[in-house]
Amino acid sequence: MTCRPSKWSSVFGTVLTLSVVIWLGNEWHRSGVSFLYKEGLNTTEYCAKKSHLHLENNIKLHRRSDVMVLTPWLAPIIWNGTYNINILNELFHLRRVRIGLTVFVIRKYKIFIKTLLQTAERFFMAGHKVHYYVFTDDVKAIPNITLKEGRHLVILNISGYRRWQDITMRRMQLIRDYISQKLIDEVDYLVCLDADLKFRDDVGVEILSDVFGVIHPGFFSKSRDSFTNERRNYSAGYIPKDEGDFYYTGCFFGGTVEEVYKLTDFCHNAMMEDKAKNIEALWHDESYLNKYFLYHKPTKLLSPEYAWNDYYGSPVVVKRKRLVHVPKDYKKVRD
Repeated sequence: MTCRPSKWSSVFGTVLTLSVVIWLGNEWHRSGVSFLYKEGLNTTEYCAKKSHLHLENNIKLHRRSDVMVLTPWLAPIIWNGTYNINILNELFHLRRVRIGLTVFVIRKYKIFIKTLLQTAERFFMAGHKVHYYVFTDDVKAIPNITLKEGRHLVILNISGYRRWQDITMRRMQLIRDYISQKLIDEVDYLVCLDADLKFRDDVGVEILSDVFGVIHPGFFSKSRDSFTNERRNYSAGYIPKDEGDFYYTGCFFGGTVEEVYKLTDFCHNAMMEDKAKNIEALWHDESYLNKYFLYHKPTKLLSPEYAWNDYYGSPVVVKRKRLVHVPKDYKKVRD
């Protein structure tokens, strides 16, 4: 069904949008991101001919009033109930989109890969073409998983590292290099995950955008002065206390192949800059990722539904826990 807004409804929509932007800017300046729990935005329902729908403009933001659904730079924040997956699936199918998923399975983290792949086959990008790229120091440890039609598993043998911190930071360089060598010709979007995650609910094309980040579940209701960013001003990951929009988790990020290349290249170069000074950012690759997103705003944010940790309980605003951390003894898996 199509609808044709009148001239006056278009004027009203413009005024409403400007009012929302001004309000958001004032609120942001006053209190950072502490208003995530405040009343959300009521926007006019997107209305256009189906054949002219733009992938990024069909999000129906009016469905949630209990959480923030739009950033001050007008990027959508994806929560349950803020999108129509049927429309999105049809649009992405028309484009024949190919999605890649990268995961690093090094040392003791190989115990997680079977669960990740099995749950991904059930919940990740159902009905779409997917390439799983598993970087590992133990090829034999990767299980033989039965994959659905149009889905492929690529195992890439890499060297192991002594420290878990080196593993997390090294992945930025490896993703960047593999993009330029091969991925640029094989997939359109790249989703980068930690190995110790499992899918518990649907994660589909609603997450895709030029570049997206995931709001850390431990900070989504907190103001920026509580963020655990790198505070040493001589580090390449440095973010002053009065700066920062959201605190993003390092376990899940992605975007188009071209944009993920830019992100990983920035993070790797920042790490090398700090390494030359014999320092590391507080939270390693996560710190550099937050620095990147501060000055290169993500075009879409995913709510904590997409990187939940049961340690944080079950807040009423988190309707679905789509991707969750597997419980573990950090000391044992990182030794």
